[in-house]
Amino acid sequence: MTETRPLSGLPQGDWPVFPPGLVWLLGAGPGDPGLLTLHGLNALRQADVIVYDALVDTRILDWRRPDATIEYAGKRGGKPSPLQRSISLRLVELARAGHRVLRLKGGDPFVFGRGGEEAQTLVSAGIPIRVTPGITAGIGGLAYAGIPATHRDINQAVTFLTGHDASGDTPAGIDWEALARSSPVIVMYMAIKHLDQITQRLIAAGREPAEPVAIVTNATLPDMRVLETTLGTAAADIAAHGIEPPAIICIGRVTLFRQTLDWIAQLAGEPPRSLDPLGLAASRADTA
Repeated sequence: MTETRPLSGLPQGDWPVFPPGLVWLLGAGPGDPGLLTLHGLNALRQADVIVYDALVDTRILDWRRPDATIEYAGKRGGKPSPLQRSISLRLVELARAGHRVLRLKGGDPFVFGRGGEEAQTLVSAGIPIRVTPGITAGIGGLAYAGIPATHRDINQAVTFLTGHDASGDTPAGIDWEALARSSPVIVMYMAIKHLDQITQRLIAAGREPAEPVAIVTNATLPDMRVLETTLGTAAADIAAHGIEPPAIICIGRVTLFRQTLDWIAQLAGEPPRSLDPLGLAASRADTA
């Protein structure tokens, strides 16, 4: 097997060498290939085998070593997908064969990406691993939509949750009443299927039906769509507008900042819809 060196042209530094028999779990980011990290580019140029997920933009694969092998291991809800156990064991098999194995996952491998499960299997099998995080869609996707996940005038906390548990049902381990009371901003992954149940539980726990909601699909990509709605009408509006996964759903007043911060529309020549959508200018003076 040919020995390789880290990618030439990277800034001066101690870039990791990818040894045979190691599995490198790498986050590819939420879609836009430009959001891949330099560590990710370095890994791509050294890998012998790349096992990639459904949400990875395949343009990223063009940056691989010309002789590298690629294997698709995408999992999509409601569609035929390989079993997670089978994917993990395939990584073990490839590493034991002496390959430099790059496990390329959309977003961040440790944020609702099953990267922790795969890493556990590898470590239990005696396979060395390296983990490089990626920009998760719950932050990067909202940023492309002009929605800050945090804003000091609105929220001092944000909660990230998945819309389904391991069984595929609405998560049973979430205290919806406590969540509704405590988290001013809620960002949900993979929640379209059960959104009607989730919104009903949040409203029953005290959230206002008129609370602003934004649904971002195909985040950071040229065909990104953003639906602005409310907690009480979100599920019906998704159906009416034909919104399909993958999507990030943000609940909270921070979504209103899109009226000011839709930077993609503004770069295209559109003016902001509002300079102060939450009426904050009269209520505070700027502080350091």
